Amino acid sequence: MDFREDGAAALEWAARYLERVGDLPVLAQVKPGDVLAQLPESAPEQAEAFADVLRDLDEVLLPAFTNWQSPRFFSYFAVTSSEPAILAELLAAATNQVAILWRASPASTELELRVADWVRQLLGLPDGWHGHIEDTASTCTLAALIAARHVTGRNVVVCSEHAHSSVEKDARMLGMELRKVPVDAELEMTVDGYDLADVACVVATVGTTSFASVDPVRKLAERAHAAGAWLHVDAAYAGSSWICDEERWSADGVELADSLVVNPHKWLLVPTDCSLVWTARPDEWREAFSLIPEYLRTPDDAYALSEYGPALGRRFRSLKLWAVLRCYGAEGLRAILREHIRLAQVFASWVEKSPDWELVAPQRFSLVVFRRNGTDEENEDLLKRVNESGEIFITHTKLNGRYVLRLAIGNARTTEDDVRRAWEVLNREAQR
Repeated sequence: MDFREDGAAALEWAARYLERVGDLPVLAQVKPGDVLAQLPESAPEQAEAFADVLRDLDEVLLPAFTNWQSPRFFSYFAVTSSEPAILAELLAAATNQVAILWRASPASTELELRVADWVRQLLGLPDGWHGHIEDTASTCTLAALIAARHVTGRNVVVCSEHAHSSVEKDARMLGMELRKVPVDAELEMTVDGYDLADVACVVATVGTTSFASVDPVRKLAERAHAAGAWLHVDAAYAGSSWICDEERWSADGVELADSLVVNPHKWLLVPTDCSLVWTARPDEWREAFSLIPEYLRTPDDAYALSEYGPALGRRFRSLKLWAVLRCYGAEGLRAILREHIRLAQVFASWVEKSPDWELVAPQRFSLVVFRRNGTDEENEDLLKRVNESGEIFITHTKLNGRYVLRLAIGNARTTEDDVRRAWEVLNREAQR
């Protein structure tokens, strides 16, 4: 292949994709097996042109994309892969830095430490916390449970009934006992009514997946520490909002945490995967993971980040986060997040004013949870029709057994016109 010529073609494809993604169906309009049926069962014997790869990208794969980059992607937690980060991913792949040790990639290692500290400062977190990047919040929480078990010698994890499913999965993989506690009327984890004497880790959530509710971190930290337990805070989604001073109400008590996870790939314009984890107890955290075989022993590895998590091989993830922080600046990122929160408030106001709809949970951050007046079956059928239209993509959850709808705003390209269109599509399909 001709790297420059084919590279220019690939960059042009990416630029055109971003220009037209708003015109593509948001949810993939294919059936299971459609892509497999178009792909050869065996790899080619002879080399093919990169132009053929781009052709099949258009003809075979693009119709099967669920377009997370669409401004009308309102599912899960909507995300953006921004242009500076896309280019940084290209450069990271080109240099192929594998930061197993400091000397294996001083640049990747030290840049990661620096950008983690930049974000720590932007979020208003305490000085002295050690931060690094893992792939996802699931891995960060897994690491926190490992550290907590190592420090406490205990084997029990406590979390809210609305905590992310990764807590349960991580506990299961580690053979730890999980105890879920109920929430109060505000959908916040209750503080009292259960014993923590044998608990290794209490997991508090700031911005639950279903409702963006905020657990009482300060009270949970006080109880956990009084019982000798570790407190881990999962702020994977909502933690990014702390770059805005007015949103730091949800960070109350976070300074007492033993560890914390925030995902820049959720709400800071960084493509997946990029999940930041900090700990206030770096020496004990490192003890839980440090294992250096002879072939990796060197005299200059003070910063071996592989000693702070499960993985040895580490991608150059810091480059894309560095590019976003520099090319947008803190002011630019704050403006985008504030607009997302404003748009969520606008959508919530439309729901509240309509006699046909109800807001089923307080609107927090950029998430709105609502439902159409009617049965669960009617709401489920409505969601199906809305998503099949290809115009928008939203998801559902359940609250006290009731089927409810979620609309999450997080794409940098989303405008008020996109949010209004979502409202129009919902009402149009509801009236059918």
